[in-house]
Amino acid sequence: MNASITALFTTRAGFGLSIIRILIGVIFMAHGAQKLFGMFGGYGLEATGQWMESIGLAPGYLMALLSGAVEFFGGLALVIGLLARPAALGLGVLLLVAIFSVHFDNGLFMSNNGYEFGLALLGGTLAVLFEGAGRLSLDRLIAR
Repeated sequence: MNASITALFTTRAGFGLSIIRILIGVIFMAHGAQKLFGMFGGYGLEATGQWMESIGLAPGYLMALLSGAVEFFGGLALVIGLLARPAALGLGVLLLVAIFSVHFDNGLFMSNNGYEFGLALLGGTLAVLFEGAGRLSLDRLIAR
């Protein structure tokens, strides 16, 4: 395996980051399923797209599809620990858009629809981006 491919799959992290990665992945999968499939009380692509359009993220349907796909499939990648770094990068970008387009003006706290939750998830995705998927991951098995 060449050096750049090896770097993609290697990890310095242990079991602790694996736990964080899996739990954050489940959260992202659930949010993506809300957007893509209308599961867990979500509104599905059409309604999510209309809302995104209303806050200036146009074209709304495409933005709903892209964000739902990044959340669902990026979350799945985190859960199984496969290509966790690229998934964490995509999810991190998505979180920055969400924080600054929806939550930032509401302040920090979730009780006011603030960016507290997004910031916590961003911390977890950045940890995966910098440290790798952890000991319990397919990335680690591939790198070996």
